Amino acid sequence: MTVSVAAVLADTAARQPNHSAVIYDSEHFTYGWLWEQARRYSSVLRANGVRPGDRVAMLLVDTPQFPVVYFGILAAGAVAIPLNVMSTASEIEHVLTDAAAHFLVCAASLLAKATEAAEPLGTVLLTVGRGPGGTVDLENAAQDTAPIDDLALQEPDDVAVVFYTSGTTGAPKGVMLTHRNILYNVDRMVATPFAFRSDDILLGCLPLSHSFGQICVMLTGFRAGISIVMMPRFSGREALALMTNHRCTVFMGVPTMYLALLDAVQGDQVPQLDRVYSGGSALPVKTLDDVRNAFGCPVYEGYGLTETSCSVAYHYPGLPFRSGTVGVPINGVTVGITRPNAEDIDLLPAGEVGEIVVRGPNVMMGYFDRPAITAEVLIDGWFLTGDLGRLDGDGYLSVVGRKKDLILRGGYNVYPREIEEIFVEHPAVAQVAVIGVPHLVLGEEVWAIVVPARPEDVTSGLGKEIIEWGKQRLAAYKYPRRVEFIDALPIGTSGKVLKRMLVSKYESDASA
Repeated sequence: MTVSVAAVLADTAARQPNHSAVIYDSEHFTYGWLWEQARRYSSVLRANGVRPGDRVAMLLVDTPQFPVVYFGILAAGAVAIPLNVMSTASEIEHVLTDAAAHFLVCAASLLAKATEAAEPLGTVLLTVGRGPGGTVDLENAAQDTAPIDDLALQEPDDVAVVFYTSGTTGAPKGVMLTHRNILYNVDRMVATPFAFRSDDILLGCLPLSHSFGQICVMLTGFRAGISIVMMPRFSGREALALMTNHRCTVFMGVPTMYLALLDAVQGDQVPQLDRVYSGGSALPVKTLDDVRNAFGCPVYEGYGLTETSCSVAYHYPGLPFRSGTVGVPINGVTVGITRPNAEDIDLLPAGEVGEIVVRGPNVMMGYFDRPAITAEVLIDGWFLTGDLGRLDGDGYLSVVGRKKDLILRGGYNVYPREIEEIFVEHPAVAQVAVIGVPHLVLGEEVWAIVVPARPEDVTSGLGKEIIEWGKQRLAAYKYPRRVEFIDALPIGTSGKVLKRMLVSKYESDASA
C-alpha cells in the first residue's frame, strides 16, 4: 500500500479543477491551478537535488504559494518542515540543524534571516520571489519547467511532516507525523465534526505553519473541496470584513481570535456564518456564549495536539452540546484518563481527574532524533498529553488544564481553568490567567493575572473586589489571594497562554 498527503490536492484537482481552492486579495486560485503549480515546483525541487526522504524546511507567509510549495515538496517524496515566519535566525538555524534539513524554501521578503541561518550550515536556499543572484527563484523557474507526471508515493508510515513545538519548556522538538497519521485525521474530520460541503467558504486565518491551520483548515478543507479565504495576518476588524465580503460560511480560530472578533463586531457588520470551530486552548464558557449570541450560529469547541495530528475530540453538528466540555473523541480515536505520574497507564473511572491519554492511528511516530523523550510519552500505544481532564459517563471530555500548570496549595489540588471560568464572568475582567507562585508555608499560592475590560477602571479597590468575587464562588483553598493587572497575556504561536512566563514574571514578587 502506498499513499501520500499530496493526494489530498491531487484528488480534488482531478474531481473539480475549476473550483476555487484559495481566495487571496480577491483573486481566485483553482484546484487545478494549485496542483499544476505544485507539480511544476516539485520538478524544480527535484532538479535542485531534492530526493525522496529529504527534509525541506519552509519559511513562507500564508499566501497561495504556501500550499504550492508544500504539496510540491510532498509530491517529490520529501518531508515538509514548516517554520513560523516570526522565528528568529537563531531559531531557524536550530531547526535546520536539529532536523538535518539540507534545503530551505523561503519567501523573498524573509531572505535576510533565512540566509543568516542557512549559510553557516551549507543549507541549499531556494526562494519564492526574486532573490539575489545565484539563488533559485522557484516561482520564476517553475513557469519554464514541465510539471512532474509521477507523484512520489510513500509507505503509510513514512514521515510526511515534522512540526517543531513552540519550545516553552526547552528547545523545540520535532513532531514526526506520517502520511497515515495525517490522512487518518483528515478523512475523519471532513464529515465529522466539520461537516464540510463543497460550497462552504472558510476564512483561513490560522497560521499554515501550525498543525491547526495546516491540517484542520488547509488539508481538511482541500479534501472536502471547499474554498479558503487566506488571511496572512489576523485582525478582528479585517476578519469581519473578509468574512462579510466573501460570504464565508465557516470560521475556525483560537480563543484570542474570538475575543478580537467580539471587540470588533458591530451591529451592522455581522457575517452570516453557518458554524464556527474553536481549538488551540480552552475557550471560556462565557466567550463561547458571547460568540454564539453575536454571530447567531453554533460554536463547536474541540481539543487536540500537534502530536495527535491535530484533533482528538470535538463537538459537532448533531451531537448534543454539553457546556464546559470539548465534545467526544473523533471516530477511531480512543481517549482515556490515567493516574498522573504513574509508571504505567492506570486508567481511571468516569468522573475522576487525571492525565488525558490518546490512542489511535493519528498519534505521532515520535519526536525526531529523541528516542528517550519519545519513550516517556508513548507507553503501550498511549500518548500522554500532559493535559489534565475527565471523561463523563457519556464519553464527553473535559479539559481541566495542563499538568505542569496544576497548583498545589497546602496539599490541595487547584485547577486553574475552573477559577478562570469563574473570574471571566466578572464584568471588569476581559481575560484572566490563574497561576501558582512559590509560597514558603503553602508551597504555592494562587494568583490571578487579569487583563481588564476597561483599563481606565483599574483602581486599588478593583483587585480586592475581584478577589471577593472569587471568595464567594470558590472553596477557601481555591480562590486567588492576589490579583495583578496586565495589558495583555503572553500568547504562544498555538494560541495558548504562556503561563511559565507569567510565573517567572511574578515569582520574585511573591518571595519579596
